[in-house]
Amino acid sequence: MDEKDKKIIEALRENSRTPFTEIAQRIGVSESTIRNRVQALENDGVIKKYTILVDPSKMGYNTVSIVGLDVEPSMFLEAAKSMAEIDKVQYVATSTGDHMIMSEIWTRDGKELSVLISEKIGKIKGVHRICPAIILEKMKEV
Repeated sequence: MDEKDKKIIEALRENSRTPFTEIAQRIGVSESTIRNRVQALENDGVIKKYTILVDPSKMGYNTVSIVGLDVEPSMFLEAAKSMAEIDKVQYVATSTGDHMIMSEIWTRDGKELSVLISEKIGKIKGVHRICPAIILEKMKEV
Protein backbone atom coordinates (compact mmCIF):
# COMPACT_ATOMS: atom_id res chain seq x y z
CA MET A 1 0.00 0.00 0.00
CA ASP A 2 1.44 3.36 -1.00
CA GLU A 3 0.52 7.01 -0.34
CA LYS A 4 -1.98 7.06 -3.23
CA ASP A 5 -3.84 4.09 -1.74
CA LYS A 6 -3.89 5.85 1.64
CA LYS A 7 -5.32 9.00 0.03
CA ILE A 8 -7.99 6.94 -1.73
CA ILE A 9 -8.96 5.28 1.55
CA GLU A 10 -9.04 8.65 3.30
CA ALA A 11 -11.36 10.08 0.64
CA LEU A 12 -13.68 7.08 0.82
CA ARG A 13 -13.74 7.17 4.64
CA GLU A 14 -14.80 10.82 4.50
CA ASN A 15 -17.58 9.94 2.09
CA SER A 16 -17.83 6.52 0.48
CA ARG A 17 -20.03 8.01 -2.24
CA THR A 18 -17.26 10.27 -3.54
CA PRO A 19 -17.05 9.72 -7.30
CA PHE A 20 -13.85 8.13 -8.54
CA THR A 21 -13.41 11.08 -10.91
CA GLU A 22 -13.30 13.47 -7.95
CA ILE A 23 -10.79 11.30 -6.07
CA ALA A 24 -8.68 11.09 -9.24
CA GLN A 25 -8.61 14.89 -9.55
CA ARG A 26 -7.58 15.28 -5.89
CA ILE A 27 -4.73 12.79 -6.21
CA GLY A 28 -3.68 13.70 -9.74
CA VAL A 29 -4.26 10.37 -11.48
CA SER A 30 -6.82 8.99 -13.91
CA GLU A 31 -10.26 7.73 -12.95
CA SER A 32 -9.33 4.24 -14.23
CA THR A 33 -6.32 4.22 -11.89
CA ILE A 34 -8.63 4.94 -8.96
CA ARG A 35 -11.08 2.26 -10.10
CA ASN A 36 -8.27 -0.32 -10.42
CA ARG A 37 -6.73 0.60 -7.07
CA VAL A 38 -10.09 0.46 -5.27
CA GLN A 39 -10.75 -2.96 -6.83
CA ALA A 40 -7.35 -4.16 -5.63
CA LEU A 41 -7.99 -2.77 -2.13
CA GLU A 42 -11.31 -4.62 -2.06
CA ASN A 43 -9.75 -7.86 -3.34
CA ASP A 44 -6.97 -7.64 -0.75
CA GLY A 45 -9.52 -7.16 2.05
CA VAL A 46 -8.29 -3.67 2.94
CA ILE A 47 -11.72 -2.26 2.08
CA LYS A 48 -14.13 -4.68 3.72
CA LYS A 49 -17.43 -2.92 2.99
CA TYR A 50 -19.09 0.41 2.38
CA THR A 51 -21.53 1.74 4.93
CA ILE A 52 -23.17 4.84 6.34
CA LEU A 53 -22.79 6.69 9.61
CA VAL A 54 -26.06 7.63 11.29
CA ASP A 55 -27.06 9.77 14.25
CA PRO A 56 -28.72 7.39 16.74
CA SER A 57 -30.78 10.19 18.33
CA LYS A 58 -32.37 11.00 14.95
CA MET A 59 -33.54 7.38 14.90
CA GLY A 60 -35.04 7.60 18.39
CA TYR A 61 -32.08 6.11 20.28
CA ASN A 62 -31.24 8.69 22.93
CA THR A 63 -29.05 6.43 25.06
CA VAL A 64 -25.87 5.13 23.50
CA SER A 65 -23.72 3.06 25.82
CA ILE A 66 -20.52 1.10 25.82
CA VAL A 67 -21.03 -2.10 27.78
CA GLY A 68 -18.18 -4.24 29.02
CA LEU A 69 -18.78 -7.85 30.01
CA ASP A 70 -16.75 -10.20 32.13
CA VAL A 71 -17.55 -13.84 31.55
CA GLU A 72 -16.39 -17.27 32.57
CA PRO A 73 -13.44 -18.09 30.30
CA SER A 74 -15.05 -21.31 29.13
CA MET A 75 -18.12 -19.33 27.96
CA PHE A 76 -16.19 -16.46 26.35
CA LEU A 77 -16.96 -17.02 22.66
CA GLU A 78 -20.48 -18.28 23.28
CA ALA A 79 -21.26 -15.14 25.31
CA ALA A 80 -19.84 -12.87 22.59
CA LYS A 81 -21.97 -14.64 19.97
CA SER A 82 -25.05 -14.26 22.19
CA MET A 83 -24.39 -10.52 22.51
CA ALA A 84 -24.09 -10.23 18.73
CA GLU A 85 -27.60 -11.66 18.36
CA ILE A 86 -29.24 -8.86 20.38
CA ASP A 87 -30.82 -6.35 17.99
CA LYS A 88 -29.98 -3.20 20.01
CA VAL A 89 -26.30 -4.15 20.05
CA GLN A 90 -24.45 -2.27 17.30
CA TYR A 91 -21.10 -4.00 17.60
CA VAL A 92 -19.39 -6.64 19.71
CA ALA A 93 -15.66 -7.03 20.16
CA THR A 94 -13.58 -9.41 22.22
CA SER A 95 -10.83 -7.60 24.04
CA THR A 96 -8.07 -7.57 26.58
CA GLY A 97 -7.95 -5.11 29.42
CA ASP A 98 -10.73 -4.30 31.85
CA HIS A 99 -13.41 -6.40 30.13
CA MET A 100 -13.39 -9.51 27.97
CA ILE A 101 -16.22 -8.37 25.70
CA MET A 102 -17.04 -4.80 24.67
CA SER A 103 -20.18 -3.67 22.87
CA GLU A 104 -22.03 -0.54 21.82
CA ILE A 105 -25.75 -0.53 22.52
CA TRP A 106 -28.41 1.91 21.32
CA THR A 107 -31.65 2.21 23.30
CA ARG A 108 -34.45 4.74 23.44
CA ASP A 109 -33.65 5.67 27.04
CA GLY A 110 -31.98 4.51 30.24
CA LYS A 111 -34.99 2.46 31.26
CA GLU A 112 -34.85 0.43 28.04
CA LEU A 113 -31.11 -0.10 28.62
CA SER A 114 -31.79 -1.32 32.16
CA VAL A 115 -34.40 -3.77 30.93
CA LEU A 116 -32.06 -5.03 28.20
CA ILE A 117 -29.28 -5.55 30.74
CA SER A 118 -31.47 -7.37 33.24
CA GLU A 119 -33.64 -9.41 30.88
CA LYS A 120 -31.21 -10.32 28.09
CA ILE A 121 -27.56 -9.56 28.80
CA GLY A 122 -27.73 -10.66 32.43
CA LYS A 123 -29.18 -13.99 31.36
CA ILE A 124 -26.38 -14.84 28.92
CA LYS A 125 -24.71 -17.99 30.20
CA GLY A 126 -21.35 -17.28 31.80
CA VAL A 127 -21.75 -13.50 32.27
CA HIS A 128 -20.80 -12.52 35.80
CA ARG A 129 -20.20 -8.76 35.49
CA ILE A 130 -21.84 -6.10 33.31
CA CYS A 131 -20.32 -2.61 33.19
CA PRO A 132 -22.36 -0.08 31.20
CA ALA A 133 -21.10 3.44 30.48
CA ILE A 134 -23.44 5.91 28.80
CA ILE A 135 -21.77 8.04 26.13
CA LEU A 136 -22.38 11.72 26.70
CA GLU A 137 -20.86 13.02 23.47
CA LYS A 138 -18.76 11.49 20.72
CA MET A 139 -15.81 13.75 20.03
CA LYS A 140 -14.52 11.83 17.00
CA GLU A 141 -16.05 9.24 14.75
CA VAL A 142 -14.67 7.86 11.49
